[in-house]
Amino acid sequence: MISGLYVVDHELVTIEATATLESFRRFVVFSTCQSFMPESYLGDPEVFPEREQSPGAIYVEAADKVTLKKVREITFVNAKDVLGIIYSSKSGNTKLKWRQIRRRMGKVTGEASVNALVNLVEAGVLTREWVDDYLRRTGAREGEGRSSDYVSQDSSISQIPDQADASDRALLS
Repeated sequence: MISGLYVVDHELVTIEATATLESFRRFVVFSTCQSFMPESYLGDPEVFPEREQSPGAIYVEAADKVTLKKVREITFVNAKDVLGIIYSSKSGNTKLKWRQIRRRMGKVTGEASVNALVNLVEAGVLTREWVDDYLRRTGAREGEGRSSDYVSQDSSISQIPDQADASDRALLS
């Protein structure tokens, strides 16, 4: 978890990391629709949110995809054999792509805002160590800065159970 992290307002972080499909799915849910996603969809690793509007488009590229339900501006889809996910925040600040490397492992690339960074850590896309390394490389410090730059631990949103299967865990170790 990110606790007491201070960074410059509007600073974008360049992301290049390996992550499971499930962790990136959790990130997209945390960032877009956790409060209104049907409960039965939350724990289903094959259900993904999509959004057509731009900025803010979310697209899931999969071998097999079926539309389930539309709630607000989000369309929930059941996707199998996911090849990639393109995510853009409504503000347009965060633009990330997950591309399959092997089975349910992929590479996440793009730029993320501070808010998205918190969600990426909470979802398991990035580790706290990755953030610490980023802070060392950029000269940002923990515990210093203006109060408007503070990202608190209260941002924790780990309510979706980890659905990573044994093969995902093996790939991460």
